[in-house]
Amino acid sequence: MKKFWIALVVIIVLSLAGTGIFYYLRFFGPNVTDKQEYLYIKTGSTLNDVFKTINEQGIVKDTTSFLQSAQSMKYVKVKPGKYRLKSGMSNRNFINMLKSGNQEPVTLAFHNIRLKDQFAGFVSKKIEADSVSIVRLLDSAKFAEQYGFTTDNIYTVFIPNSYQLYWNTSPEKFFKRMYANYEKFWTPGRKQKAAELKLTPQEVSVLASIVDAEALHDDEMPTIAGLYLNRLNKGMKLQSDPTVIFAVNDFTIKRVLNRDLITNSPYNTYMYKGLPPGPIMMPSVNAINAVLDYQKTDYLYMCAKADFSGNHAFATNEAEHRVNAKAFQQALNDRNIKR
Repeated sequence: MKKFWIALVVIIVLSLAGTGIFYYLRFFGPNVTDKQEYLYIKTGSTLNDVFKTINEQGIVKDTTSFLQSAQSMKYVKVKPGKYRLKSGMSNRNFINMLKSGNQEPVTLAFHNIRLKDQFAGFVSKKIEADSVSIVRLLDSAKFAEQYGFTTDNIYTVFIPNSYQLYWNTSPEKFFKRMYANYEKFWTPGRKQKAAELKLTPQEVSVLASIVDAEALHDDEMPTIAGLYLNRLNKGMKLQSDPTVIFAVNDFTIKRVLNRDLITNSPYNTYMYKGLPPGPIMMPSVNAINAVLDYQKTDYLYMCAKADFSGNHAFATNEAEHRVNAKAFQQALNDRNIKR
């Protein structure tokens, strides 16, 4: 009889130990696989949505233990984001990460992206918001006006740099993040320089976009900026080929023709005086600074050099410019560049 009780106790102890090990492994045992590097949880997702994604992507070995652990740990409020997965993570660690919203930020680095639509497409590959929602926001006159922009010049808010933000950032929060950096970039010193040029920060960026489009080499930017400022101050048309290319909306053009110059667009600086209503590309920081710290010269004309070095031949008068332009046109002909 004594042996019976001893055996029963042993069975109970082993049973309890087995149960304890079972529950320990359910919570603390490795369960996350190496099939995915990240788990993306969309805004508005429920636990069922998360479970479905985890199941479809094979993120855990045992989906039942994950779901039971989630329910036991009261994982109810789902926080969207981009979560880094580590192979061998336990259900407990995995769910604690999701509950706390401990997501990994994404790095967004951009520079000199030509068009607003292209930029929206680039950003949408980095964050949850799609390109349509980003463009819709930037094309909203009411939204732009809140920040002192128009739908034409709102693109000047994006200062090329490297940024960190969360994947589930909405279009509105993304813009606010960019605007905060814009405000930081436009220091009192930069604003003062812009005021001395009788330009707003947005106008400086618009001119910088033209300078950037013209300059293949950064060291020419201050000279080009000074030339255009001279033309603006004299009431002359800027007559910038890149603005015509923007107006025509054909960025494959290597040779601007006379028929392009009559394109009726506020961006065509051969047709209209002053600055266009918005930037023709995202200007670099170097181009913006080149406008603010322009080189003082008497130049009013420039033309690409005939040696195709990417440098320009500058002139103070039209007669000298005609000589430079003729040389470049001949060089284009020699290379059979018709368009």
